[in-house]
Amino acid sequence: MVNNLEETIYSNQQMKKMLTDMMLIRSFEEAVEKLFQEGKIPGTMHLCIGQEATAVGACAALTDEDKITSTHRGHGHSIAKGAEIKPMMAELLGKATGYGKGKGGSMHIADLTIGNLGANGIVAAGLPIGTGAALASQMKKKGYVVLCFFGDGAANEGAFHEALNLASIWNLPVVFFCENNQYGMSGPVKEMVNIEHISDRAKSYGIPGFTINGNDVIEVAKATQEAVDRARSGEGPTLIEAETYRWRGHSRSDARKYRTREEEKDWRNTKDPISKFKERLIEESILTEKEFLEIQKTIDTEIHEAVSFAEESPEPSLDTLEVDIYV
Repeated sequence: MVNNLEETIYSNQQMKKMLTDMMLIRSFEEAVEKLFQEGKIPGTMHLCIGQEATAVGACAALTDEDKITSTHRGHGHSIAKGAEIKPMMAELLGKATGYGKGKGGSMHIADLTIGNLGANGIVAAGLPIGTGAALASQMKKKGYVVLCFFGDGAANEGAFHEALNLASIWNLPVVFFCENNQYGMSGPVKEMVNIEHISDRAKSYGIPGFTINGNDVIEVAKATQEAVDRARSGEGPTLIEAETYRWRGHSRSDARKYRTREEEKDWRNTKDPISKFKERLIEESILTEKEFLEIQKTIDTEIHEAVSFAEESPEPSLDTLEVDIYV
């Protein structure tokens, strides 16, 4: 684990960018939550508040050409990989200016131009997609690496094991990144697996696997960078388990009866990835409190503009109902 920021390979500007991206993700999610409560967002959503460091740290290790596959809790992944928040917000509101032209919604944000192969509403479905993309990179000698985000619940799906096995035997340039936020839909991880760490499963496939503090953005970035470098050099896949915590329920209908408010308070007060990283940057004289407030002010403006853009955008017209449908 990194003890001080002087040990990092990142410049002050890069670390400020990490903090800014985490702040943007949280502000985006808080705005989305408010819009949902106002009845302006159809369907459901899965917020990643509290998990910002996993998305930002992992994507900090990727190039523009590298790819990601995401999950139903994927807003943070999209923003960390470079998505624009205006079309993201428009998509959530079901507007024609959204990434999916208002047809995909919260669980289907994608942007191939920045290497985001898409979020997915099916648990574990991104793993075989990412493995296939890594196979394409290998066969076509493209040189890009694929990072597959998935949750702890997905590690118990058949697609997880199939993807890791194929990636291992074919030595594919892929990083399997498990965001272990301690709970599946309504039960703790410790009741769903009979091993200490999900990363222990890497041994079964002959690949490296390790568990990290998913709320420490620098630790996440460094660990992912090692895995990405390994994949890019032809040494094959890695399984990373990043331990984190979602502050909200599984979805907006989740009353969180399976965990205590005391536990939630402890994670918010002692392990908040944003406040902890802010404190570290200030201690290292990389950031000032004034700069932090200026960053938040800029983000607030960006979020306001994104919400206005989405609300003022047109609804999809009926004549586009069957456009982009292939089967």
